[in-house]
Amino acid sequence: MSGNSLVLPIVLWGRTAPTHCISSLLVMDDLATIITGCHDGQICIWDMTSDLEVNPRAMLFGHTASITCLSKASPCSDKQYIVSASESGEMCLWDVNDGRCIEFTKLACAHTGIQFYQFTIGTQREGRLLCNGHYPEILVVDATSLEVLYSLVSKISPDWISSMSIIHSHRTQEDTVVAVSVTGILKVWIITQDVNRMQDLDPVFEEESKPIYCGGCQSISFCTFTQLSLLVVCSKYWRVFDAGDYSLLCSVPSENDQSWTGGDFIAADKIIIWTEDGCSYIYKLPASCLPASEHFRTDVGKTAEGSIPPLVYSIADRTDKQLLICPPVTRFFYGRREPFHKLLVQGDSAGRLTLWKLQVSSTISLQEAFDKLAPLSAGIIDQLSVTPGSEEPIKVTASVYIPSQGRLVCGREDGSIILVPATQTAIVQLLQGEHMLRRGWPPHRTLRGHRNKVTCLLYPHQVSPRYDQRSLVSGGVDFSVIVWDIFTGEMKHVFCVHGGEITQILVPPENCSVKRYLNVPILSLPLCLLSLSPLALSPPSLSLSGALDRCVMGITAVEILNACDEVVPAAVDALSHPAVNLKQAMTRRSLAALKNMATHKLQTLATNLLAADNADKGNLQKYSNNSLVVQAMKTNLTDPDMHVLFFDVESVIIQLLTEEAQRPNPTLVSPETLQKAQGAADKGGSFLANKIFKQVKETMKETIKEHLLDEDEEEEEEMRRREEKSKSLSLLEYNLTMDTAKLFMSCLHAWGLNGPLDEVCLSRLGMLKPHCPISFGLISRGGHMSLMLPTFKESLLRQMALSTGRKLSLSEMVGKGTYGVSRAVTTQHLLSVISLANTLMGMTNATFVGEHMKKAPVRPPRPGTPETPKKTAAPPQVSSPAVQGQIKQGWSQLAAMHCVMLPDLLGLDKFRPPLLEMLARRWQDRCLEVISNLFKHVNVNSLVHRVTGPGQD
Repeated sequence: MSGNSLVLPIVLWGRTAPTHCISSLLVMDDLATIITGCHDGQICIWDMTSDLEVNPRAMLFGHTASITCLSKASPCSDKQYIVSASESGEMCLWDVNDGRCIEFTKLACAHTGIQFYQFTIGTQREGRLLCNGHYPEILVVDATSLEVLYSLVSKISPDWISSMSIIHSHRTQEDTVVAVSVTGILKVWIITQDVNRMQDLDPVFEEESKPIYCGGCQSISFCTFTQLSLLVVCSKYWRVFDAGDYSLLCSVPSENDQSWTGGDFIAADKIIIWTEDGCSYIYKLPASCLPASEHFRTDVGKTAEGSIPPLVYSIADRTDKQLLICPPVTRFFYGRREPFHKLLVQGDSAGRLTLWKLQVSSTISLQEAFDKLAPLSAGIIDQLSVTPGSEEPIKVTASVYIPSQGRLVCGREDGSIILVPATQTAIVQLLQGEHMLRRGWPPHRTLRGHRNKVTCLLYPHQVSPRYDQRSLVSGGVDFSVIVWDIFTGEMKHVFCVHGGEITQILVPPENCSVKRYLNVPILSLPLCLLSLSPLALSPPSLSLSGALDRCVMGITAVEILNACDEVVPAAVDALSHPAVNLKQAMTRRSLAALKNMATHKLQTLATNLLAADNADKGNLQKYSNNSLVVQAMKTNLTDPDMHVLFFDVESVIIQLLTEEAQRPNPTLVSPETLQKAQGAADKGGSFLANKIFKQVKETMKETIKEHLLDEDEEEEEEMRRREEKSKSLSLLEYNLTMDTAKLFMSCLHAWGLNGPLDEVCLSRLGMLKPHCPISFGLISRGGHMSLMLPTFKESLLRQMALSTGRKLSLSEMVGKGTYGVSRAVTTQHLLSVISLANTLMGMTNATFVGEHMKKAPVRPPRPGTPETPKKTAAPPQVSSPAVQGQIKQGWSQLAAMHCVMLPDLLGLDKFRPPLLEMLARRWQDRCLEVISNLFKHVNVNSLVHRVTGPGQD
């Protein structure tokens, strides 16, 4: 798919929730959204109600390493932006509403902590990101462009920063950055209001550097209640310091060899500390740490390590003691807006979020949220994977999609492989229809040969055309690699690799070979390194002569191979140049070479003559069928496959128009047209010459067919016999392009807003209504992607119930939720549905019901292939003009509803208007109607004022 194409993803998650081993978490200021990052690089967005009900909404993809830290990145409340960082140095700016990646960058250093700093310039608020990590300074990054502006540098004892905190003091009206290095030295920087004028060439040095002997600092927190205390938590103790002169007020060691991982103030006199095993303790601070007490600072200089700890006020212990892969992540958040909850949030390696609010607690995991769904989230072939006596379908462990054939190949955990039409199996899982009553639908084929889980699949012809298009390669945990005939289902060969289970099968490049004996088995024919001299070329064979020059090993062999890699390979056409062949043949006085060269020239002439007729017919070139791509994904190697359907809108339109142009048009073959064409040909001055040349060409054709193409005819006859013997994969003949358009339009249409139009879509246009709300996705900058989780419908049901005053069913909610997510989602969906509707409106018989859906239009033969007698098929039945008018009117009404009436039908409070910036970037003829009709729903002032901030695509 083209990088500039409009691509819409639709995901089928299956019943098993993706693995989400939480490594960092963040609660937004409004306490309505929780963000979690995991060790596999994904980010999950959770919705939270005022009653602390948590529900996962979407998952964001784009990072290639573990998420190390999360932070908010927007100074304004109307824009909810977050920034994420990974171990590989990646930083991404996300929109929480739709999961769009707004900006991304990659630095040479990895961040372990990010703090958001907000300041005011006049009447405008701006933000900066203060980042610390595996480097000896603090980087100040612009929160909008992710550009490094300047750095906070240490003059004395520079070292990596373990933790930092930003202190906003109302007493001094100064903002201070307090950090602790890995060696336990406290650093203080003062940030003034002139921070926006600082340049990247002007580093800011620390104002104070003081050893506090807190090695291995886990967190540092400022008391916002008194603005006079500082909490420093280390793995074996925690300490409270005076925020004025950083004097030690109290120090408490850990008990029972517990390892502290963080803490925060929950009141002026109470702190909460959490441990590595997920336990949390609330301590009451002594009077010497309370500014309101008369005993404040009485123990300064007297506090000794190992003194009696303060009173344990409360304990929040984990109720689930299951074994976790890694320590849980715990954070405390204090709501700055209503509701003013004080929440302790914990995420673990099982993808579970646990919340504590005083005595009230709430807990939910991704898998539990998936299990609560009714109906359950469907996988791509669930209808074919349910075994008798088992409620759980067989898990899909490997997948490959073949766009040229529209087939999806799925390997399963029981060792079987399923071949199924991709669009048909997606329709079964997503849409309602007669197929729901059919058992074992759609027609499929099962390949059995592996004795255990299939781990990888490869269709080599899709990678390189030098491989046979009938071959399919599979690998499994049973140490075997099997080559299948994809058309007949025959097992062609089994390779037994004794090195372990197969994890990946790759096709090497044409100019590359693997020479080192690593744990990479190479399955191929034996290869010999010879000194070769090409003598002659005779398709499809190559005559070579040569002898083994020598056999070398060790360093000498490596040097020779490296020298060969530096040589640019000669073009293949150079060997077949007629001048080179003739010179070599005359030099060697080889009659065989001369004969082969003459045969080659005659065969080339024959190919050109046989291809001339097909070239003269003006056949349209077939557009590459990448309108639908099915991509298997998994968040962890242990997870089953989930499948994402990528619809390329431009490719769907081109496919539809191409097939429309290839259909026979009665007006082009009428007797009047033929008579005019004959008259025009007779008037030409070269008619006699053309006639004579045509007779000579026909004579040469017959001679060439009789004498030179005998072998080709035998091969074609053998191929024809093999195809007749082979059983077809699918008993169903279907039009792949129309099926793709049917699936796409059925998912995009806003059902339930216009009852008469829905009936027209079902009966006349042949569309199908979805079972439940579709989990769409959004592709944004740099290939970053957000996918809606199937549990998002629960949050949508709750929102619509509050707005309507009654509880809605899933069928009532279908099609109403996507246009209220964000302006970017609205823009992409409206562009897709309206452009496709306009395309179908201009086509003949553009309905998804009828005989034309069962067979695609006849493709022209490829140039160079001999003509074969074909059975004359009956001409397709043309619909009546009345029916054609009804079909066109149906598409016109559908386009008008989405283009004009959608904001009024949904309500302005539930409709997000499209983005002008995105419409301008996708300015096409099919977008003009969208722009002209939706212009009134967009803030026109955004055209007048310069758009500040990152791109919206």
